[in-house]
Amino acid sequence: MNHILVTGAAGFIGFHVSARMLSQGHRVTGVDNLNSHYDVSLKLDRLAELQQYPTFQFHEADITDVECLSQLFNESSFQKVVHLAAEVGVRNSLLRPLEYIQSNVLGFVNLLEQCRLKEMEHVVYASSSSVYGANRKIPYSTHDAVDHPVSLYAATKRSDELIAHSYSHLYDLPTTGLRFFTVYGPWGRPDMAVYLFTKAILEGTPIKVFNHGNLKRDFTYVDDIVTGVLGVLEQTPVRTEPVGKATADELTQETVAPYRLYNIGNHQPVGIARLIDVIEQRVGKPAIRENYPMQPGDVLETYADISELQQATGFAPSTSIEQGIDRFVDWYLEYHSRGK
Repeated sequence: MNHILVTGAAGFIGFHVSARMLSQGHRVTGVDNLNSHYDVSLKLDRLAELQQYPTFQFHEADITDVECLSQLFNESSFQKVVHLAAEVGVRNSLLRPLEYIQSNVLGFVNLLEQCRLKEMEHVVYASSSSVYGANRKIPYSTHDAVDHPVSLYAATKRSDELIAHSYSHLYDLPTTGLRFFTVYGPWGRPDMAVYLFTKAILEGTPIKVFNHGNLKRDFTYVDDIVTGVLGVLEQTPVRTEPVGKATADELTQETVAPYRLYNIGNHQPVGIARLIDVIEQRVGKPAIRENYPMQPGDVLETYADISELQQATGFAPSTSIEQGIDRFVDWYLEYHSRGK
């Protein structure tokens, strides 16, 4: 049994990762600042599910609070960290840039400092497919250049990858970054497309369809994501010998530092128009579609090359969009039937 710190434990992915680890017998300490950027009651309900496990402990705290985080590490004995706390979303980063820098960059450095001081066995952290920005080559590979982010959110996540590499190189702190590709499923965020579209169709309100639905996303079901995260957590990176002059300093899988970086997605992009079709079929009602132009910071398509994660952990996402939407809608109807 490991003692694992999960930041962002009341969030969507953090909740599911925590629940899986608890069900496997691990001890989990969750941290979350419970901000109000979406309905706090949903976060509290997630926590209520986790608190049914006697091996779960929760601290309401902000990772940007140096003193608070230091105290938490000093009073606990974590072996590993799964860092999922962040300001999320491309469009919101245009509205609250300082908050994104504070949480996603300064908060991450604060966490890494504590992990360095306590000589953590492994730090797994969330990056994002948004780092690929203006790249046109698909599927996206971790060997692709990511020098042109098109949103501040993407820039903060790319910064995290570079900072993590510095800590791994300088202090032998094992870190693994995961570039998440559009995660969905039960207990999902209300500001994400699957939740928004389901709610709108059921209520008979219009759906905003950007770029006339001509966008594709590599929608990945949350259970597949959790399996990937836990598989990575068990694969602690180690320092290696330089492969050769051409690759020794590259920020890729050939880096000599105890550092890894993977895409984690479904490898099956789905068009937004098709996603709406699938939800319509499951709900049994037509959507009211309102077309809008492309939004600043958006990209036309995300598509993950997951071959390196497959080789390292055996990662094999198996949930189709139809299966995933069925499960999400089942949860949505049950959750909201409770008056939520």
